[in-house]
Amino acid sequence: MADNTQSISKLVSMFGPGAMVDLPNRSVIVGGLEQWDMRPGSFTVLNEPRLTLRLEKVLKTHNRLDESKRLSLRTPPNVADNDASGVRSAIFPYWFVCARVEPAASPSAPRRRRLVHWRELDSRHHTEYVFEDGKKSVVTPIRFVAACEMGHIQDIDWKWAVHGTTSCSEPLWIEEKGTSAVPSDTSIVCGCGRRITLEQLEVKGRLGRCHGERPWLLDRENGCQGREGNLRLLIRTATNTYFPQVLNVISLPSDDEELTKTIADILHHLDGIDEVADVKAARKHNHVVKAALEGFSDSDVFERLKRLREGGENEAELSPKLAEFDIFASGRAEIGTNGADARLYAQTLPRDAWDAGDTGLDLSVIRNVVAVHRLQEVSCLYGFTRFEAAPTSIDGDIEDINLAVHGASLSKDADWLPAVTQLGEGIFIHFDQEKIRDWLADRAMERDDQMRAGYEVWRQRFKNADPGYPSTPYVLLHSISHALMAEIALDCGYPASSLKERIYALGEDGNGERVGLDGCGILIYTASPGAQGTLGGLVATATRFSEILKNALGRLQICSNDPVCSDHQPENSTGDRAAHGAACHGCLLIAETSCEYRNLFLDRSLVVPTMTTGEYSCFEVS
Repeated sequence: MADNTQSISKLVSMFGPGAMVDLPNRSVIVGGLEQWDMRPGSFTVLNEPRLTLRLEKVLKTHNRLDESKRLSLRTPPNVADNDASGVRSAIFPYWFVCARVEPAASPSAPRRRRLVHWRELDSRHHTEYVFEDGKKSVVTPIRFVAACEMGHIQDIDWKWAVHGTTSCSEPLWIEEKGTSAVPSDTSIVCGCGRRITLEQLEVKGRLGRCHGERPWLLDRENGCQGREGNLRLLIRTATNTYFPQVLNVISLPSDDEELTKTIADILHHLDGIDEVADVKAARKHNHVVKAALEGFSDSDVFERLKRLREGGENEAELSPKLAEFDIFASGRAEIGTNGADARLYAQTLPRDAWDAGDTGLDLSVIRNVVAVHRLQEVSCLYGFTRFEAAPTSIDGDIEDINLAVHGASLSKDADWLPAVTQLGEGIFIHFDQEKIRDWLADRAMERDDQMRAGYEVWRQRFKNADPGYPSTPYVLLHSISHALMAEIALDCGYPASSLKERIYALGEDGNGERVGLDGCGILIYTASPGAQGTLGGLVATATRFSEILKNALGRLQICSNDPVCSDHQPENSTGDRAAHGAACHGCLLIAETSCEYRNLFLDRSLVVPTMTTGEYSCFEVS
């Protein structure tokens, strides 16, 4: 692996254990953590207690980590370009297709190429096959393999697939007719005359039961525990072969972490504190409290004490987004410290610094805008899925179903996970949750019913990826975020694909359904390996926020696909369209690397009036 942060970060975000990588003459599958060369000095241990403790708890719950072990986060091995042993990989698949095309009987006859196994290749380099006539042909890995919903993957036994037995000794061929990729146009043919098309292989159960093969770990599980247990045809180069499961957190200022630890240590001395004034009294009458809390303000102590009481004595019990929101929405003039080694430094801007007052917009729904001059994002890979991405949680936490049903393991019994840090900058917009509540009750309940009906249609289609309806306030904030990212990219110079979002729609109503009433905010940021994400262009947009928001909302009123887009009704749609209101590639959909929810749950009619309706909109644009 290359000795640079870009290559290291890709081992977490794209090419972790279980991912397949194409090489010039073969394909390999990235090895498990035991096959990574973690010699002393080749990695760095990352100190992110919230992330470490949360992952440790979840992995132990699902028997992925021994109860006696403590989890650590490590960067992938940083080895030189000429050292290929940093991350070992195994050859996969073992079946290859010869480049030589057999002579056709007629111009309309299908193209026929030899299908051979690894052990049949030239033993010197395993890149060529020697035909019976002595001629050689280079080979390429076959594109088709078999996998299951648990992440297991294996070669297709082509002899068995064609015959139902492995006793036939005739050679195998792959035949392709036409120029399309229609499965019925590609067949595997035996020299004896038996054949099978890819269309037939796609029939449920046709490839047989999964045996639990894990070539990235060089082992086989004792049977497959998937609900169906059947192998499915998988195109090796398709996008659904590998979905990394990555948990991201924004590092909090060290003084906030220290305050949390301090309060947890003296929690039994803080009984009876119900308001800020009680903190001052406790300092006066208890020398332990006075000594421990020196340097922290009474208000900060009380707010953190209240949060610890609500979330448990260990802040690791809090969802990542809840802890982050508390910091960004604290209203402090300065958050963190302004230093080269600071994890987070931000400033809550005075209202007149970002609200120009002449835009014609009613911005009372926005409480504060925070300029995030420096932030650190920590990303940890803890598993992966195939065929479908695992559910996404709106509070940034790990859904239990991710590991209990979907996630494949990165190792046999390693006590560490690969993680990387990325530096960046951003802006945080704090919305008034009371005004969002009023908007939902007064204007958007009909649309709320329509979006929930569409979600039920979507859920029936994608049962394995069901995260629960994220709430209509989440859809509102998510739609505003996408509109802002598109406009900010035009304003600040960062490409749109380099921007990211974190949507904070936190809280529950009386029915236990998330409606975003206890905390509403949007963090738009950029983060990249090294220092490239801290150039200042994004944070500078904070002082121009009202003008940027006005332009972004203006663009949402009309979509190039109107009236089809604005007329869209989620409950009458299928597939991912059932999760959308008025949203499409012409208005709200962005690069999926930028979106935290895979471009789902968007609706511009909740944000601004459209040509179809204006009764649901949160903003009125003149």
